[in-house]
Amino acid sequence: MIKIPEIEQQSKHEIRVFQQKKLQELLQYVSQNSPFYQRVFEENNIDIQSIKTLEDLVKIPVTTKEHLSKYNDEFLCVPKQKIIDYITTSGTLGDPVTFAMTDADLDRLAYNECISFATAGINENDTLQLMTTIDRRFMAGLAYFLGARKLGAGIVRVGNGIPELQWDTIQRIKPTAIIAVPSFILKIIEYAEQNGIDYKNSSIKKAICIGEALRNADFTLSTLAEKIKSKWNIELYSTYASTEMGTAFPECEAGRGGHHHPELIIVEFLDENDQPVNTNEPGEITVTTLGVEGMPLIRFKTGDLAYHYSETCSCGRTTMRLGPVIGRQQQMIKYKGTTLYPPSLYNILADFSAVKDYYVEAFTNQIGTDEIKIYILSFNQTEEFEKQIKDHFRAKLRVAPLIEFINEEQLKRVKYPENSRKPISFFDLRKHN
Repeated sequence: MIKIPEIEQQSKHEIRVFQQKKLQELLQYVSQNSPFYQRVFEENNIDIQSIKTLEDLVKIPVTTKEHLSKYNDEFLCVPKQKIIDYITTSGTLGDPVTFAMTDADLDRLAYNECISFATAGINENDTLQLMTTIDRRFMAGLAYFLGARKLGAGIVRVGNGIPELQWDTIQRIKPTAIIAVPSFILKIIEYAEQNGIDYKNSSIKKAICIGEALRNADFTLSTLAEKIKSKWNIELYSTYASTEMGTAFPECEAGRGGHHHPELIIVEFLDENDQPVNTNEPGEITVTTLGVEGMPLIRFKTGDLAYHYSETCSCGRTTMRLGPVIGRQQQMIKYKGTTLYPPSLYNILADFSAVKDYYVEAFTNQIGTDEIKIYILSFNQTEEFEKQIKDHFRAKLRVAPLIEFINEEQLKRVKYPENSRKPISFFDLRKHN
């Protein structure tokens, strides 16, 4: 049984002292090995000896996705022969970025996922069924496999899609937990119902969920999570992670946000001017990676907005907790005087059982303002149903987007392109100044 890491139960002061020591080690490392940060320090006249506390981090400019894309090779801190694995980001907000990982980085990734699984109550007696891809240079699937191996749990690498194969595996191997995108769980429930599979009495007891929100800002279950629970009474655990940070924020049984692993990452929450926000304000999740050998990052802006919480959790961890992601900074839409993020649209669409699938486009209309159009796959394509959807949007958000019904072939071609590792639900076609 994996115990809670000691650092995650220490006082705020002890965690802070620990992180400040790790920060100074990181600054020494990148100043000696990172061409990118060597240039940043030189161009900004930064003396790393002056950065002693976490608050001193503001002396260093932030690192953005554009920096990673433009100067990708300059982030590498090791000779090529030390690289074991190459990973790329999904490219959701731009061109994919390559990350080179050393043997030590893979060990760090395994440790992160091991303690993250343990946070969600997974132990060596569990067998996990992986319903996400482990190939195509995808970090998450690899992390799950390495983490389960380190934990001593079993793992079955089925991959994404193919509900028939998912159920065949569940019936043959009897895993106790699944790792999946929440909307796909609804698809395998639907398949089970259509094919007479007694899914409610299967071996599955819990799901580790990625990619879609399970909770609202107040930690109540999202519409999507409620739909799953109403059909299949399994435990749902949400996680937040990204390739760039190589670290996850997993929920515990309390379901009150993702727990921070302070031995692996320093986290800031910044406003539009790259300054720390107050505790009760949402900020852009900005990370400094600890213990990364190949391509460490300092003050990397993830693009994701969230609240954070500092009170001790009922599970005994004293670490910061990350609230549900509100949306991505770049995907903010100013629509008829209302500020929206795509997840708020998805949550409303989840209220309609007749909506089988969808994708969203944001574009600039003829008068130069943001417009939203939702393409919907539904067995009900009547004007009356379209009106119901728009009325529901007005009731929840005060505004209604444009709606267009499409067929399954159209939706698959756009939302599930062959060269993408995951579905694309949002397309930003706006003219940005």
